[in-house]
This record gives sequence, C-alpha cells and structure tokens, in this order.
Amino acid sequence: MPLIGFLHGGSAKPFAHHEVAFRKGLAETGHVEGKNLAFEFRWADGQDDRLPALAADLVQRRAALIATGGGSRSAFAAKSATASIPIVFTTGGDPIKLGLVTSLSRPTANVTGVIFFGSALGPKPMELLRELVPKAAAIAVLVNPGNPTTEGYLKEVHAGARATGVEIKVLLARTAGDLDIAFASMVEKQVHGLLVGGDALFVGNRKHLVALAARYAIPTIYLQREYVEDGGLMSYGNSQTDAYREIGVYAGRILKGEKVSDLPVTQPTKFEFTLNLKTAKALGLTIPATLLATADDVVE
Repeated sequence: MPLIGFLHGGSAKPFAHHEVAFRKGLAETGHVEGKNLAFEFRWADGQDDRLPALAADLVQRRAALIATGGGSRSAFAAKSATASIPIVFTTGGDPIKLGLVTSLSRPTANVTGVIFFGSALGPKPMELLRELVPKAAAIAVLVNPGNPTTEGYLKEVHAGARATGVEIKVLLARTAGDLDIAFASMVEKQVHGLLVGGDALFVGNRKHLVALAARYAIPTIYLQREYVEDGGLMSYGNSQTDAYREIGVYAGRILKGEKVSDLPVTQPTKFEFTLNLKTAKALGLTIPATLLATADDVVE
C-alpha cells in the first residue's frame, strides 16, 4: 500500500480537525487507511526547527506523497527534502511570493496545494472590527514574526488601517509564553481592539487566546471560525477544514495517477463572517443591526 506522509507544524490534539478533514478528502477519492493506503503522521508540536528532520524521515520511509499543514514552513521543509515525491500543501500566504510554486495554474516540479486565506481578505477584518468598535483610535494586530506570511499580512492590515483612519500597534509572539506578554502590553499601548493573524502557534493555543481576550476585555477578530466556536468574539475568513479536505482530494487524485502539474493551486472563493453573541454580551458590546445582518453564522 502507498504510504502517505502528513507533516504538520502544530500538535495532534488541537489540530485533530485538520487530520479528520484530510482523511475525509482522501475517502472521497476512494482511499482509506488500512484498505489501500498507510499513514505516517509527523507533528512538530510548534517547534519549527524540527520540521526539516521530520520531512527527511518521511522521504527516507519512501512516502508516495507528503501533505503539509500548520503553516508554510512545513511545506518548505518538505520541498527542501525531496524534488520527486509529490507535495500537497496548505498555506495562508501567496505561494508564488513565498517561493513554493512559480505558477498557480500550472505548478511546476512536484508541488501544488491549497490557499486557505490570503490577499483576498484585504481590509475586511479591520472594517468589521471598526464597525463593532467605531470609536477605536488604536487597534493591535498579533503576528508571529517567524511566519513567512507575516510581512504580506501586515501590509493588508496597514492598508485597512489607512482606509479606516485607525492607528495600528503590532504585537509579536514567537512562542506560547509570548502570548501573555503581548496581551499585557496592550494595556500600556491603549488599544481598543485586536486582530489575530494566522499562525499555527495561535490556532494551537486558541482557547488560551480566547481566554486572554476575555480577561482583558478586548474585542477581537480572528481568521478562523474555530476561535468563535471556542468563545471568541468574531471571525472572518474561509474554512481551514475545507482546505484540508481539498488537499486530501488532491492527494487521492495524485495517487490515482494525475500529475501534480495538472492540479492548479486552488484559492478561496467564499469567506464567512461569524459572530458570537454571548461573548459580545459579556464584553458589554451592542452589535449594530447592519453588522448582525451581514453575519453568515451566529453563535448564541
């Protein structure tokens, strides 16, 4: 049976939904573990320096295909480890600018994948946060400076800030321990809202992030609805679950004989806005009727 390698920058438990979605996509193409394929999972547990060795191990085990998740760094590790084994990635940035592929429509070599959010987000999250907190003069944005997509994301945020006339305060977090420090610094920075960028570190610690936002009573918007399901205020973005299902489908199609170069990098076409009314009430916020009307999903 062909061996499928799954390389992820996060940890198994908080990212279990990624694995489930990936398996679902494979099943849609008729591939099931133990029946006609085998799995090898490699989790970096938030330690990106482990990714190259984990990728090399999957190559040594002669994986027929490597799927990557939990950020672009796992895709780079796999790409550096092999130029022949097919790689299907997920990324939150522009894979051309990042250097993962040279074309979205006709990927070269052995790499293709799925973008789960990107430049299409534009200033929308900032606009939504400003509509909820119209008097906010300063808004913080939390990013991981080690993430290759951070530079592009900050450009989007600053563009949104200029359009809405708000000052941006950048907060940096490379480790889980930095999250508490970042939130504590918001008090002295006198910010009135927070955008949480996309990063495996943040998603893996999403319950802690939601708890910190509640403790500091800071209106926060996230890029994945999983935060809102865990008590976060609101999110705007496309579904990571769908993205991992899609790379599962791509993996299955490659196993059936399709060439990587014939599978274009897919981009999101639908973005969802999710609100948590219970959290809004706990923060003493009144949701404007116009904002409520635009929500695709409301958690009560």
